[in-house]
Amino acid sequence: MKLPEHHLAECADPTELTVLFDGACPLCRREVGVYRGLTARQPLAWCDVSDPATALPAGATRDEYLARFHVLRGGTEVLSGARAFVALWSVLPGWRWLARAAALPGVTPLLELAYRGFLRVRPAMQRLARAFEPPAAVPADLIGEMRSDHAGETGAVWIYHGVLAFSRDAGVRDFARRHRDTERSHLERIAEVLPWPRRSRLLVPWRAAGFLTGALPALFGPRAVYATIASVETFVNHHYQQQIDRLTGRPEHAALREMLIECQADECEHRDESIAQRGAPPGRLLAAWCHLVGSGSAAAVHIARRL
Repeated sequence: MKLPEHHLAECADPTELTVLFDGACPLCRREVGVYRGLTARQPLAWCDVSDPATALPAGATRDEYLARFHVLRGGTEVLSGARAFVALWSVLPGWRWLARAAALPGVTPLLELAYRGFLRVRPAMQRLARAFEPPAAVPADLIGEMRSDHAGETGAVWIYHGVLAFSRDAGVRDFARRHRDTERSHLERIAEVLPWPRRSRLLVPWRAAGFLTGALPALFGPRAVYATIASVETFVNHHYQQQIDRLTGRPEHAALREMLIECQADECEHRDESIAQRGAPPGRLLAAWCHLVGSGSAAAVHIARRL
């Protein structure tokens, strides 16, 4: 594609090879990062075509530039696909051998076919790569805490599954259904900001532990269920408060802090309703069980922060 000089992209220099890359693509960012770390044989310019403020060479739309890899050579010639890669490789140490191989008869067309095959799976690979990137909504120092929140809300849902599996008390079952739905909504909200690779690798054990934590007291009646939930929610309230305090004064994460405050308010409602339904303070045996539940919750958070 030949271009008159007045169509030259603003980010390009006629004496340079200008790489037109998709800065919004995690795959492209990683690849370009590798290239930019090398000392090229000639000046290279780097033009992020995903930026709406970037002026682009005429002859194609922004979507077309985003759909394929391009380089602008000499300020007037746009190369696309395999030819663009070969032009870039030819000036990079460690990659020139590949450019020389592409100069052999029939090799560049084969590279182009391979590139077109890659473009078919590129959207799926982009989704996977984005999932492994640090979540923008969560500060790096709170990823472990959010992992424990996700694990905790998973366990909470299964606590109520355990209650419903064994309790036949109408009031307890209504209580469990309502609060299970709330915990599910918390889980969904946390999952929206925490990609799956950042979540706990022990979700199956957390589900099993949650189920047992709900099932065992359900075998002993409503009072044991309410006392157990009150103990769990008392711990959860403190756990959320620690995170809320750490986000205070960080306006860039105001939305995350507000979400945690809303989740905390729901958990406090669960705690208060449980205490009201429980009635008198638990006896020694039930108090020991509640202490065990609270200690187990703390230990689970400690583990989930790391795994």
